[in-house]
Amino acid sequence: MDPRAYRRRIGLEPPAAAAARGPAAAARAPRVGRVRFERLPGAGAPCGGGEGEGAARDPPRLYEKIVRRERGGYCYELNGLFGWLLDDLGYDVAYVAARMLQDDGTPGHPANHLANVLTLDGERYLVDVGLGTPTLRQPLPLDGRVVTDDAGVAWTVVESDRPDADGLTRYRCPNTWEWTDRYLFTTTSRDLDYFAATNDHLSTAPESPFTGSPVVARATDRGHLKLTGNRFTQWVDGESTEQPVSGAEAWYDRLRSTFGIDYRQ
Repeated sequence: MDPRAYRRRIGLEPPAAAAARGPAAAARAPRVGRVRFERLPGAGAPCGGGEGEGAARDPPRLYEKIVRRERGGYCYELNGLFGWLLDDLGYDVAYVAARMLQDDGTPGHPANHLANVLTLDGERYLVDVGLGTPTLRQPLPLDGRVVTDDAGVAWTVVESDRPDADGLTRYRCPNTWEWTDRYLFTTTSRDLDYFAATNDHLSTAPESPFTGSPVVARATDRGHLKLTGNRFTQWVDGESTEQPVSGAEAWYDRLRSTFGIDYRQ
């Protein structure tokens, strides 16, 4: 595993140059559009395209997939490998467990999301490169400050009133005043094995949303792009447009042309 090859893959600045510009540069999310969010490991492709390959968890397999094969992944994969890189660069970083919130606001399974907490110059930041849409593009301080990214999405962390969580992430899209709760998290350091059971469930269980429908997404300068089993959606400056995707050929063409994935190779 070569950290330099991984930094080139995600467009991360050399450590010395990044550190000189502060935490947002030293541990920023991968450059916009470089690494995709994928649910394909569990769901596979639609239209009889076969089952997913399963989700890797150990860093060598993650490195092979994300760096050598130039594929994406989901939280356990993307944050798992990015946490390894930050540790290799000498940062004080910890894997932490989170619970994504469902549409009705109730938490999902414990540890159904993996994130990183970075401590730098006495301050703690949430570093999460494994979200779908919208993407958390830069380190988010845990002290309640509001950070607005280049796409106009505002993010903040507030204290949780639940006994099983330390913080709650929220985001606010452009052109709205309402905050949306994203996920609860603890700041207790975990190793990757802690997430094994939930990772296996999400990537293999028939009732899991990760096996029910393929999703691929990537950030753009002013929003993001998302492909599901039958629809392509584009967000620009907080406004979305949708196009139906009908049939296997159209789906594979969109996956290849927009997201750079030739799934039938």
